[in-house]
Amino acid sequence: MPSTHTTGVRTEEARALRWDHVVAWIPSLKAWQPVTEAGFKHTRFAIYVWRADRVGGDTKTRKSRRTLELPELAAEALRQHHTRQAAHKLKAGEAWQDHNLVFCTNVGTPLDAANVRRAFRQITKNAGTGTDWTPRELRHSFVSIMSDQGVPIETIADLVGTRAPASRKRSTGISSSR
Repeated sequence: MPSTHTTGVRTEEARALRWDHVVAWIPSLKAWQPVTEAGFKHTRFAIYVWRADRVGGDTKTRKSRRTLELPELAAEALRQHHTRQAAHKLKAGEAWQDHNLVFCTNVGTPLDAANVRRAFRQITKNAGTGTDWTPRELRHSFVSIMSDQGVPIETIADLVGTRAPASRKRSTGISSSR
């Protein structure tokens, strides 16, 4: 899932992401439009993280509902993924089940957590890093990299859709200092 390590979204949020929630900025309209209407020939993209593959389809918390502007790397990965998915759709023919999902099986059906873990283990195995990694570690890496780059913890919390450590400290007694 190309967006997980560059945006910090949870895997259940990425699995629920629909193409109409991938949006492009249209300067002439001064508005965001779904790439399903606007296409990918734009320079700014965002995702609406408004759903998750959880009971009821909602995100983990209300704070988790957010709009994230995509870094160029993630936007390009989604652009390429869209092209590959169109080829899968053509190959599947009538077997394709259109759920408008960004991340789905080769026949358009929703991915479950086991699909994602299995594919991720294969990627890490092929990369020579072993099979003990989990997709969740991409989110943790995102947070670590942002923190190492000096991004304020409150900004990181907003990006990943969680509370800032100061409020977590109050509720758990854990210190947010390094």
